[in-house]
Amino acid sequence: MRTDSSPGTLPAREHLPAAPAGTPVLDVVIPVYNEEKDLQPCVRRLHEHLDRTFPYAFRITIADNASTDTTPQVARQLAAQIPEVTTFRLEQKGRGRALRAVWSASDAPVLAYMDVDLSTDLNALLPLVAPLISGHSDLAIGSRLARSSRVVRGPKREFISRAYNLILRGSLQARFSDAQCGFKAIRRDVAQILLPLVEDTGWFFDTEMLVLAERAGLRIHEVPVDWVDDPDSTVHIVKTATDDLRGVWRVGRALATGSLSLDRLARPFGDDPRDRDLVDVPKGLARQLVGFCVVGALSTLFYLLLYSGFRVVTGSQTANALALLVSAVANTAANRRLTFGVRGRGGAVRHQAQGLVVFGIGLALTSGSLAALNAATSEPAHSTELAVLVAANLAATVLRFLLFRAWVFPDRREDDSARADSPSYDTTSFRAGEVADSWRDATVQLLPVRPHDTDARESR
Repeated sequence: MRTDSSPGTLPAREHLPAAPAGTPVLDVVIPVYNEEKDLQPCVRRLHEHLDRTFPYAFRITIADNASTDTTPQVARQLAAQIPEVTTFRLEQKGRGRALRAVWSASDAPVLAYMDVDLSTDLNALLPLVAPLISGHSDLAIGSRLARSSRVVRGPKREFISRAYNLILRGSLQARFSDAQCGFKAIRRDVAQILLPLVEDTGWFFDTEMLVLAERAGLRIHEVPVDWVDDPDSTVHIVKTATDDLRGVWRVGRALATGSLSLDRLARPFGDDPRDRDLVDVPKGLARQLVGFCVVGALSTLFYLLLYSGFRVVTGSQTANALALLVSAVANTAANRRLTFGVRGRGGAVRHQAQGLVVFGIGLALTSGSLAALNAATSEPAHSTELAVLVAANLAATVLRFLLFRAWVFPDRREDDSARADSPSYDTTSFRAGEVADSWRDATVQLLPVRPHDTDARESR
């Protein structure tokens, strides 16, 4: 996983401002490799559809992935014949590599891509990009698995697609429904921040981008599509599935270990209603209480199991200390990540040290309870010991939450306000984009721009 970039802060969502004359609002990328047969009809059909239905200026970019047939010549001919078509040549294969290169260099505020076979019905293109133009969403994907989608494909591909998305939901907790559909779009300002974090250069590029975007709190819009399988597809299903599973493992491990600091992207927008201050309501208190209770219940169960195991070979005080120590380390780590939303490795050692201080308080309470029980009766029953420990832990839980919230994981709103007052990063210096944001300076309302004021077809 790439962790060496500082993505900065994304701007607040808003309707795209007007672009300078001649600058397209939408750039549709078509990645190709040895597609000399399908490229020309695909581009002409797409251009005709956009020219007839899309209300803004657009561009079609052919991203040639080191083709060895006549695909480059066909691409150059199309670019020479159609003003809205350009071609981009890469000397290395990889769909993700092609998308990264073209999206990074594009000056269009909305970036999209689709497969050259045009399996997805083009009527879904405007619904795909409209939420990005309006500022409602950050990414958009076509979904073949939505209930209202109409899909024609064989049982083998249907099984693989659904199984893959089940794996994503189970392993990476993905909530989007279709990661593999070759029909996606993203805002350029979001791409500039997100792309440096995406490592894959092949078919897993889409999935990794979507998982990171979702974990960062970005809004993903899904569009039901009509989709017809291409029987002549050159995609190697087994190899692609194997590479995807490797990617799932790599991303899952990075997220689990905290090596990818997504807290730099979390809650990136200034207009999130969850960030509004409410009178007399501490921010995040309800969510933190729920998370703390869940973690506390699991930690208590873990502690009791450890205590029962240690009690077989040692005395009650030693068993209590060992069980509480192990469960305290696990409890601090779980609360750090799940309850208080602290990600990455920064400050982890300090948090564990502070957690051990809180552990000492809990140890004093539980040990004192055991000492009082032993003073009251010489040989208490094991069930009685567990009941006393549960009561003592409940008393310590309230104090533990207060110390965690106020001392170990304090509210970082003041730090966020200080960062907001400091100069923001200049996103144009990142690898994800080198084109100046000249379109963002415009203040007039974005008006529909058609490539031609009059269309000869209308007179026919």
